[in-house]
Amino acid sequence: MSATSATPSPAAAHLSDFEKAYVLFLLLLVYISNYADRILLGILLPYIKAEFNLNDTQLGFLHGTAFAIFYATLGVPIAIYADRGNRKFVIVAATTIWSAMTYVCGTAQSYWQLVFARIGVGVGEAGSNPPSHSIISDLFTLKYRGTALAIFSQGVSLGIVVGLYGGAQIAAEYGWRMAFYALGLPGILIALLVLLTMKEPQRGASEGRTMTGQPPSIVTTFKFIASQKSLVHILAGATLTTLVGYSGVLWWPSFIMRSHGLSPADMSAFLALVFGLGSGFGIFLGGFLSDYFGRRDVKLMPRVVAIAILLGLPFGAALYLVDDSSLVFLIIGIPAAAGGMYLGPSIAMVQSLVAVRMRTVASALFLFIINLIGMGLGSLIIGALSDGMTPQLGQDALRYALLIIMVFNVWAVYHYWRAGPYMQADLKRAAEASA
Repeated sequence: MSATSATPSPAAAHLSDFEKAYVLFLLLLVYISNYADRILLGILLPYIKAEFNLNDTQLGFLHGTAFAIFYATLGVPIAIYADRGNRKFVIVAATTIWSAMTYVCGTAQSYWQLVFARIGVGVGEAGSNPPSHSIISDLFTLKYRGTALAIFSQGVSLGIVVGLYGGAQIAAEYGWRMAFYALGLPGILIALLVLLTMKEPQRGASEGRTMTGQPPSIVTTFKFIASQKSLVHILAGATLTTLVGYSGVLWWPSFIMRSHGLSPADMSAFLALVFGLGSGFGIFLGGFLSDYFGRRDVKLMPRVVAIAILLGLPFGAALYLVDDSSLVFLIIGIPAAAGGMYLGPSIAMVQSLVAVRMRTVASALFLFIINLIGMGLGSLIIGALSDGMTPQLGQDALRYALLIIMVFNVWAVYHYWRAGPYMQADLKRAAEASA
């Protein structure tokens, strides 16, 4: 498909404020479905572990690695197409696929059937976020992009609430298979709503440009990204903090069940609300503060993230060291909020530090790195550490595996701080490359 044939109609090129808000709302619904289906498995792991007699390494592969390998690797070629084709159709197709495969997870009769169904979820979800990031960046200027992407990223927190609470309650009442059925089907309706009602903005609209011709080659895009020193630091920092964050998201329910003796249904409501709303507050606050301070000095955009991660470190460590269950629930919202603050600013900076026609591929590369390492490797590391320490520590092995992996957040702080001095020059180069 040529770039000319993929250009939106004039009616979709310049959207009103209401239409922009509606597009953002639709993409938020897509992301809620995306993240709820992704996180659902975390609350169901105890049921699945018991039914198929699995160890933590197998669970780590199922929950993180099997999903992340295909989610991460397919994101780049799908993004290359999305930069040349219709981004709305990519999102519709992706949402339909992951929703259908979430339903299929409920039909699995063995561990490997569930692995292959989980791979299918990853294949579908690979096509959602890069075009969504690109569309939002065409709707909102740099001054408000961080806030807009932080609103979109509330899909993480709301998805956590739907996936953890909804999944736990359905599993407790009707069994773990029904939870997959119940969360998979609504995504089909969301895909239909996007197909019928969403207008795609013209590429470059937020910069007041009309993008024509073919986008840069993948090699040119990768070389440009590698030449942006601030962007390299941001990618490194996001990868490291995602490794810690995903480990928590994927394994916190199992940690609380094992070390504090609570059932999925007993802890799901409070965990979903405190953890979900805490991360949601952090995601929005990170985007807002990054925009606020970035308008005064652009080097503060990544440094807001560095400070947030640093402030969350002692609370994250305390979460694994205290034995009082009430104190765990009191603390958990703080590292969840601090950990969520990186997301909106990081996506906004990635989008702003490349040329307009590189945005979808840059977003896919960002997601490739943070998910392949953060989700895929992080989950497997936690599972292997837990299995290795179980003979000595018993049920508390998972607690200390999660504590050990927090060291990567210290490393992430370094990279976000170092990105600051390069921001001004790199933003200028990205603007010149878009001209």
